[in-house]
Amino acid sequence: MFFSLSEPSGSSDPSADGPQQNLASSAEAQGGSPGPSAPPTNGGSGAPAPTLGPTETPSLVSDAELEPEELAEARRYGRLQRKCLLADRAIDLVYWAVAALLLAQPVERFLASVELLAQSDRFRLIALFTVLFLFHAAVSLPLAFYAGHVVEHRFGLSRLSALRWAGRYGKQLILALLLTLLVVVGLFWIIRGTGLWWWAVGAGAFFLLSVVMGQLAPVLILPLFYRVEKLDRPELLDRLRRLAEGTGLSLEGIYRLDLSVETVKANAALAGLGRTRRVLLGDTLLEHFPPEEIEAIFAHEVGHHVHRHMAKMLLIGLAVSAASFFICDRLLAWWVGLGTAGPQMGWPGQVTPEPAGLAYQEFPVWAMPMVFFLLVVLGTLTGPALNALSRWHERQADWYALKRTGNPASFCRAFRRLTRLNKEDPDPPRWEVVLFHSHPPIRERLALAEQFPQERHEAPSSA
Repeated sequence: MFFSLSEPSGSSDPSADGPQQNLASSAEAQGGSPGPSAPPTNGGSGAPAPTLGPTETPSLVSDAELEPEELAEARRYGRLQRKCLLADRAIDLVYWAVAALLLAQPVERFLASVELLAQSDRFRLIALFTVLFLFHAAVSLPLAFYAGHVVEHRFGLSRLSALRWAGRYGKQLILALLLTLLVVVGLFWIIRGTGLWWWAVGAGAFFLLSVVMGQLAPVLILPLFYRVEKLDRPELLDRLRRLAEGTGLSLEGIYRLDLSVETVKANAALAGLGRTRRVLLGDTLLEHFPPEEIEAIFAHEVGHHVHRHMAKMLLIGLAVSAASFFICDRLLAWWVGLGTAGPQMGWPGQVTPEPAGLAYQEFPVWAMPMVFFLLVVLGTLTGPALNALSRWHERQADWYALKRTGNPASFCRAFRRLTRLNKEDPDPPRWEVVLFHSHPPIRERLALAEQFPQERHEAPSSA
């Protein structure tokens, strides 16, 4: 689980969600055209940017307000991001509707004709979702390449060649496929095995999976994409550790994340759970931001810990999962008569006879794509509410950073620098923020900092 400093960049293929979506900053879909102030790239060669040693001075990006031409460019980038994101959401919804309603049964019948798969529902389910997942990847690939590579190069933000982009995208797909199969097979087993209460058991299992993934992601998944190493700048480390003193934050370490291998964008994140909890600072951040601004950014990440945002989001995720699975159960009862046949398992262990229909124990393989489609729809519908909660958490972390450092000027300079480096629209359309953004717009964050000297003992507004 991650709490990043800035709006995560969205892939144009959610089935390929990779760690860079939590850590590379900006708005939610990749997009953009090179601007006059863009830091130099290596022409898309994929060569990493020069990195700083322990005693080197950062190469600072301007912290001034955006010039009119820079603001216009950031808005062009934002518009392209919005178009890619909306197209991606539409592709997802249409594809999984078609897969659930038109493709699932004939594909499963074909797979059942294969002798190896005919006798095993579990293997047939794995094969079915592998086929549907790969079809989805093929349908999404043109948009993914345009959004994640073409647009990023147009705006001078990517350091990846087309070949290296394809390699990283392929790794994302493999990880996403493995996770999808784990979730789908697990839910299938839970539906058949626990009957009437599968939605509650499934929510609990999903919660445990989230906890495990939160612990493992920083140590197993991130290193597949980035070089992660302990920060080797003693003076800066001392400053950051002083900020964490007295907060109860037990950090496994403060790490430098090699973001420059793929982007010029800067970001930071609080990642991991328990013994893997750590703060990640992008090398692009360390290169372009002075120590007092890195302090403000670090304090923001500490604020997420102090306000227990990770624990709160896990518990909210548990409630949302339970509600979503219960709605799926009721919709499946209407669609395929699920739960209206045979003896059903009650709670705790009672048997309730039901009229003719489809027993949970007979839940068909071909119906699982409908479960997946319903979860995509419900995720789209609940997204704005979860994003609103996330934006509130970000405001709390911002306010904590302001109080902890007592330095609103450095906070403002850091976010102006971030806006310029990431080509982030400081004031995107409100509907986009409501629907898609997990972070407040930069303009709102700067306005919050401007309130600080006059209202330093009050909490930020939730508006």
